[in-house]
Amino acid sequence: MDPRDARPGELEAWAAERGCDAGVVRRLLSTVFKEGVLDPDRWTAESRIPKRLSREVAPTPLPRLKLDDSVSSPVDGFQKLRFRAAEGLALETVLIPLHKEGAVSLCLSSQIGCAMGCTFCATARMTMRRNLRTWEIIDQFLQARAIVQEQGRRVTGVVFMGMGEPFLNYDNVMAAADLLRCSSAGAVAAKAITISTVGLVPEIDRFTEEGQRYRLAISLGAATDAKRKELVPVAARWPVADVVAAARRHAIARRTRVTLAYVCISGVNMDEDDARALGELIGDTRVRVDLIEVTDPTGRYKPPSTEELQAFRDALTRHVGQPIVRRYSGGKDIQAACGTLAGAG
Repeated sequence: MDPRDARPGELEAWAAERGCDAGVVRRLLSTVFKEGVLDPDRWTAESRIPKRLSREVAPTPLPRLKLDDSVSSPVDGFQKLRFRAAEGLALETVLIPLHKEGAVSLCLSSQIGCAMGCTFCATARMTMRRNLRTWEIIDQFLQARAIVQEQGRRVTGVVFMGMGEPFLNYDNVMAAADLLRCSSAGAVAAKAITISTVGLVPEIDRFTEEGQRYRLAISLGAATDAKRKELVPVAARWPVADVVAAARRHAIARRTRVTLAYVCISGVNMDEDDARALGELIGDTRVRVDLIEVTDPTGRYKPPSTEELQAFRDALTRHVGQPIVRRYSGGKDIQAACGTLAGAG
């Protein structure tokens, strides 16, 4: 069993069946995640992992994604990594510099491509699609963190906002998140891990019912079913009122705010009626509305002007009564911004 491919509890149960206690699992995870040793032949000598366990994990070094390209933005310091999976398909990870000196958040992909069909998103236009395995999600983290550390910085957070719809790969994403927050593995605080979805209601409810401690972000696209159907066609199979109702159940159960991401598109979803509809939809549900300016390399959708964005924000302030935040989507010049990841060369 690849220690990057299962929840810590599953690893402990697997090891226990082979006569090894939880301490062995902790050492194994620390060896892989913190020391970066992926060759089972070295585990016994360096970390006192029983040889019989090492041999059952893998007879050869654990597989890796191939780092195919790395490009940094001279504008805002965002960095994009392009990896290749075993069959040659591309996936991307973004290093996001934070305001706190030396702190970086990693934007991980959960799928290659995406089936949700958001009309403003380059990932949706990729023709090859599949779920990433847990180890492929984790390997993005390990390789990106190594680069961050070489730069003298540190990873303080993770967002599942890269390629794909995380809730379409629910089990693998949650296993990866559990490894990332495990103190013996990724050691990232649960509250610093965000799972984003375009609004899959059954999975939002499952996330809530399981008591997941990670932050939840929901990308609405629009506040009315008619507009949402145009912008987010697959997710629109669930009425937007049902999506916000699921967000409300989560906010009540977790006693927290749910982030509602709203992609701002000039002349499409940013007038007074849109703000009023969003306010009526949210009601007193505890949310934070993040405004994200669209980035569409095709030119079909235009980002708002400064004046248009301010007018919409003022309208939301009047109608919503919840925190309104403008979220910076960086790396536009290197196609690392929200909605631009497509594995392009």
